[in-house]
Amino acid sequence: MDRRNDRALRARAEVVIPGGMFGHQSTALLPDDYPQYFVKAKGAHLWDADGGKVLDLMCAYGPNLFGYGDEAIDAAFIAQLRQGDTLTGPAPVMVELAETLVDMVGHADWALFCKNGGDATTMALTVARAQTRRKTVIRARGAYHGSTPWCTPRTAGVLESDRAHQILCDYNDVASLEAAVAEAGDDLAAIFAAPFRHDAFIDQAEPEAAYAARARELCDRTGALLVLDEVRAGFRLSRDCSWSHLGVEPDLSTWGKGLANGHALSALLGSDSARKGAEAIYATGSFWYQAAPMAASLEVLRRIRETDYLERLETLGERLASGLSERADAAGFGFRITGPGQMPLFLFDEDPDLRKGFFWSSAMLAKGVYVHPWHNMFLCDAMTEADIDQALDAAEASFAELRAAAPGLAPVAKMAFLSQTR
Repeated sequence: MDRRNDRALRARAEVVIPGGMFGHQSTALLPDDYPQYFVKAKGAHLWDADGGKVLDLMCAYGPNLFGYGDEAIDAAFIAQLRQGDTLTGPAPVMVELAETLVDMVGHADWALFCKNGGDATTMALTVARAQTRRKTVIRARGAYHGSTPWCTPRTAGVLESDRAHQILCDYNDVASLEAAVAEAGDDLAAIFAAPFRHDAFIDQAEPEAAYAARARELCDRTGALLVLDEVRAGFRLSRDCSWSHLGVEPDLSTWGKGLANGHALSALLGSDSARKGAEAIYATGSFWYQAAPMAASLEVLRRIRETDYLERLETLGERLASGLSERADAAGFGFRITGPGQMPLFLFDEDPDLRKGFFWSSAMLAKGVYVHPWHNMFLCDAMTEADIDQALDAAEASFAELRAAAPGLAPVAKMAFLSQTR
């Protein structure tokens, strides 16, 4: 496709935006033919700046849970917007939303609201330290908890002091977790955990029951708080916290992305074990109290309670995963699909610099399906079986193209660092 408009926008951006683009939506580490700019979205589809339409398996990196431009959710947003949104004080909808979340999430006794996942995780860190009057936190290597200095994966401009009082462990490794707790001694404030290992560039992994249970036991023994970071996975794996099926409840949980179906809202939920800490901290933002996203979230939560969206996502995820496995096997590729079906990650065997993954992803894009070569993807409730079948047809053709091109594939220079870290 001729990406004339996209190229023109990139050129303009280079002048007024450092690096041309920033953050997780930059295409700097994606295949060169991926569009940077999109102009329209509806349901499960995106239209780029040059008119190309794609089935979007990234769902805006997670916020799209019930479909872009969902009429009922957007109507709730617009109705509240007309009444009042950013005001001198919060609207009553804030209390209703907090009550609804406390009713829905098993461990929650209270809620605080903010805008981004990083806001919520940083609040969780601060609450844990205020509650326990300790400093040290434990988190898993490679886990993403946001872009604020204490946890950002890129450390340019970050001071050692910004990342002090942290100990890293290995996800699902009980011995590693126990060693980190022992190292923290009497100063342990919190253990942070993701619902499952969803790190970039590596296979995803479900949480092991023994690891989750041991994290809870260690927090109970030491007086530290267990924090479950639900920003990415919240309400895509469960109608409660994602570890509820393991019988493990956190003290704090952080939520975002799909909480308001793309409208700007995130939340920190907590039990009474952390209430005094939450009352003690000062955390705020000019737009954290906006009422319209909260009204949208109430409609999202109603849909979560009253529809079979979760079962549909699981069924669609199974259809996609099994179909991709069959087609990859038929084409003779080792192709790994890891993580929950509704949040899959695709990686090729023997692909240290992602040259196979980049080629295949570009071929998928050319056939109208947007996949990601190294980040987990997301399914949304607006997707249909026909959409999944479209993706599978595109995959079959793309595997065939990769088979023909594989002997001569050039290294992906922008991914060369991966071969040194695997």
